[in-house]
Amino acid sequence: MNPFLSKLLIDLARKRLEKKQVNKPVSKKQIVPLVRKFQIELSHAIKEYLFITIGVFSAGFGLKGFLLPNQFIDGGATGISLLLENVTPLKLGVLLLLVNLPFLILASKTISIKFALKSIAAISFLAVVVHFIDYPTVTDDKLLIAVFGGFFLGLGIGMSMRGGSVIDGTEVLAIFLSRKLSLTIGDVLLLINIIIFSVGAYILSIETALYAILTYLVAAKTVDFVVDGVEEYVGVTIISDKHEAIRVMLIEKLRRACTIYAGKGGFGKQGNGYDKDIIYTVVTRLELAKLQTEIDKIDRKAFIIMGIVKDLKGGMIKKKPMK
Repeated sequence: MNPFLSKLLIDLARKRLEKKQVNKPVSKKQIVPLVRKFQIELSHAIKEYLFITIGVFSAGFGLKGFLLPNQFIDGGATGISLLLENVTPLKLGVLLLLVNLPFLILASKTISIKFALKSIAAISFLAVVVHFIDYPTVTDDKLLIAVFGGFFLGLGIGMSMRGGSVIDGTEVLAIFLSRKLSLTIGDVLLLINIIIFSVGAYILSIETALYAILTYLVAAKTVDFVVDGVEEYVGVTIISDKHEAIRVMLIEKLRRACTIYAGKGGFGKQGNGYDKDIIYTVVTRLELAKLQTEIDKIDRKAFIIMGIVKDLKGGMIKKKPMK
């Protein structure tokens, strides 16, 4: 780390400890853990705001380079803002702030104030970018506008989410309503966007609304790729009488780490329980077929449970390919 920044963090840690320990000397042993904590918080904050900045400029490009010049709309709060721009004299930058504000107030109560403040900063930044930066109009082909406008907008939303904020507040409303109603977040978002596209068909045209649906689908898929990752991971739980042979195969043959759980079977030959180790490992979707083949070689009757893993941190899976 930069010497000046390191000194600044050390001084900050010392002052904080001195406030807590009045008339007591502060030792180096106390300062070091606090400085490490500050370093981690700072590095994460820089990374998050970098993601938000990239996301804002990408969303701005999708809006002003594709959607706005051709009077296209999208779903969510951005779609509402684009619709209102067609029927009111207000600029899009102002509408983005006004439309998202109720959702962000809701976010401060249902999620956290920090999340709401970060989202307000991100949306305000997007409003400034949309208002002041002149992006070039890329194309007037309607299909390209719908696809690439949705892609850059989805990229912006996804990057902002990775930075711990939103630039489209309807997701906050969807989280809130899903807790109150027997609906999933996806169901709520779908209902909101059906209303937006129906109004769009009435105000603009049915053709524009249909292209807007395509824009929304592309944006939603892009958000999934950015937030969850292009490569999908699968968590695999294996229950087998030959658990030791499967563990050795995972480590030595496939070069995958695994976790062993001490389990107890609930149904035996005499109706009695029995002890059995349970193996848990993570592989990519492309590696799943090979894993199943190797398990079948050892125990064709093994009970295997698979579930999608959204993201990973640490471990060897991203570093070592299977043999």
